[in-house]
This record gives sequence, C-alpha cells and structure tokens, in this order.
Amino acid sequence: MIFSEALARALLGRACAAVGLPDPAGARLLGLAENAVFDLGSPALVAKVGREGGLSDRAARELAVARWLDGAGIPVVRPAAEHGEVVVAAGHPVTFWQRLPEAVRPAAPADLGPLLRALHQLPAPPATLPRLPRRDLLAPVERWLAAAEGTVDPADAGYLLARRAELAAAVSELAPVLPPGVIHGDALPRNVHLGPGGPVLLDLETVADDLREHDLVPLALTRDRYGLPEQDYRAFTAAYGWDVRDWTGCAVLRAARETASAAWVAQRVPGNPAAGAEFRRRVASLRDGDQRVRWHAF
Repeated sequence: MIFSEALARALLGRACAAVGLPDPAGARLLGLAENAVFDLGSPALVAKVGREGGLSDRAARELAVARWLDGAGIPVVRPAAEHGEVVVAAGHPVTFWQRLPEAVRPAAPADLGPLLRALHQLPAPPATLPRLPRRDLLAPVERWLAAAEGTVDPADAGYLLARRAELAAAVSELAPVLPPGVIHGDALPRNVHLGPGGPVLLDLETVADDLREHDLVPLALTRDRYGLPEQDYRAFTAAYGWDVRDWTGCAVLRAARETASAAWVAQRVPGNPAAGAEFRRRVASLRDGDQRVRWHAF
C-alpha cells in the first residue's frame, strides 16, 4: 500500500485513540517523507507516523536519544511529556513530540555548524541508552527500490544495487580524520528549527555511532548537486571548523550518499510522475559520472 497522507492520517487517528488524545481530524500535515509529520494543534504536540512498518525499535531509540541529548545540553526536539512512548498503529510506529515555537526564519547552513560541533564533542553515550548503530547509508537502498517495483526501470534499480555493493566495501575501508563517535546521520539545515531561543536539532532517528565525517559530507553534496551557494557552504565550514573536502575519503562517502539519495526517491515514484522524472535524472547522472547535473530537492 502506498504511504499517502490519507493512510498516515488513518494511522494517526488510531494512535491518538489508543493513548486518549483527541481526534486529530484537524491536524496539519507538516511533511511527508520517511515519516508523515503532523501538528496536532491542541494539544501542542507534533506526531511522527513512520512510513514503514516494523520500525518500532528505531522509533523507541529516537525517543531515548532525544532525552539523552537534551540532558547533555544539546538543543533538540523533546518527546511529549505525557505520551512519550512509541504507539504502534497497524504496524507503523507513531511518536509524539513537544511542539516548537514558530521559526523566526529558515535555518541556514551556518546554524547547523555549531550544533554539529557540539554534538561531535560529546563523550560516549551512557550504557543505559540503546546501543547506537553504525550509519549505514546504503542499508535501506534495497527496501526503497523494492517499494518502487514495477514503476521504475529494473535496469536502473539493478545499477543502484550494484553501485551499493561496490561502495559498501569502499566505505568500510575508510580511515577518518576526526575521532569517530556520536553523529546526527542526516545533517542538513532542513533538520534544524530556528526558533526564538536559537537552533534546535530535529529528526534524530538516524543518530549513530560512526565516522564524524558522515555529518559533513551532506552539505558538500548539497553545494554540488542542489546549488547551495558557495558563501553558504563556506559559512557552514567556518562555523564547524573544518572542510570535509580536505579529507581523502570524502569522494567515497559522497558517492555513497548520492546512491542512497537516488534510491530514496524511488519510494516516492508510485503515483508521482515528478518523482519518477527526478529518479531517472539522478540515476542517469550517476551512470554518466556527471557531477554538474543539478538534482531537485524532493
């Protein structure tokens, strides 16, 4: 079944009923990607409905990570005080979060840099926290492509699967410059909320224990593929204190993220012609080795 707004609303309704929250019929959709995110209005909560079933453990770890980081002084989104556990609706995890104040402006790369620097300076997480996984960018590629079976060219899917296997071996052999440790895992300005009190880190489901360089490659890729202005990229590296492009392993991590990003769009292709066109654009540029082709955010 295609993960649509209608399906996500139905799942949200079941989850709210299970924990005694009001009918969320008037909830406002904030985003529909790996999760459907809804502002419930009253009460002042935000709900995340997982796109995939069977990811309850990941959702529970995200809640635990949020509490740990909040206690460690990292500005992060906080779980709901009274409904702070995973609710499973038809197999899909649903979590509830405190609603943040209205943003004063969209977050910029320079807002992300200090957050990552603070995150990367944390010591190892406590033993009471669920064990953090490695940041395997390429692990979901097969799942994302399977979600698009019958709607994307099998040759394109096969190409990405072969590329995934090749890059997985290369990533495992990388020698980092920075000390490995806690990372966000999807470090982009879209995962920062800039409220009156300053920037807050969002979407903690990809927090991992791995190479810190994982958190720096996305902005370098955004510069090259999505047209991030050079001055904005420079502001990010200045705020963080280092440019990952100076690392010899950057090209490998970049290629892995490109592969994952192309496969991620595949799950949006069923019923969405624009996603189909973007998927084909991304795969063609990877086949041609043309890093000048601009990708469209999806």
